[in-house]
Amino acid sequence: MKKIILIEDETSVVSFIKKGLQESGYEISVAFDGRTGVQLVQANDFDLVILDIMLPEMNGLDVCKEIRKTNKHVPILFLTALGTSENIVLGLENGGDDYLVKPFKFIELVARIKSLLRRSNAGNVIAEVTESYSDNEHVFQFSDLVVNDYTKKVTRAGEEISLTSTEYKLLLYFLNNPEKVISRAEILDAVWGVNYELGTNVVDVYVNYLRKKLDNLEDNKLIHTVIGMGYVLKKT
Repeated sequence: MKKIILIEDETSVVSFIKKGLQESGYEISVAFDGRTGVQLVQANDFDLVILDIMLPEMNGLDVCKEIRKTNKHVPILFLTALGTSENIVLGLENGGDDYLVKPFKFIELVARIKSLLRRSNAGNVIAEVTESYSDNEHVFQFSDLVVNDYTKKVTRAGEEISLTSTEYKLLLYFLNNPEKVISRAEILDAVWGVNYELGTNVVDVYVNYLRKKLDNLEDNKLIHTVIGMGYVLKKT
């Protein structure tokens, strides 16, 4: 049974989500303020965090940042009544993997949770391999960028780069499609796995994150914009 923590201070929302997710087969823990939420996440092994932004004691953005200091891989789904692009980007920029704007339909919440858990499970398959597994079979190299999908280690020009789970999956998708121009819709489907409103700029935000981490100190830029079409991983 997957373990989910809900960090939310509105009792009606907590009751609604907790009841529905328990009936859907999940084990749910609840924290009604941000500071308690951080403590519970640090003390337990949760499969997913559902996090409100407007919280007492510590707001959701700060909670997310605290969680990411010690746990870069647990999926974090933001719930927010602040549905502007700027607020959504802030959530993602502070380490969130997905967002859902209040009010929302429960069926959409479940779809987002399943998508995040699938992505997380795919990233954790490494734990189930045998000692005889050869990690060289899962090493991607493009220019001076090297990604070991066995150890999840990313380096460029010999320098290790720390990525969030979503950034890592996006990079892996580019590496599996080198030199190919990929549309935003294709990236949304491959990386997020659910239908998003194409008016949101989540793809652009995450591509920019990757660029800052991969290309910031390099003259040889790897991720390029193809105006009106999407993005491509190619050598300059």
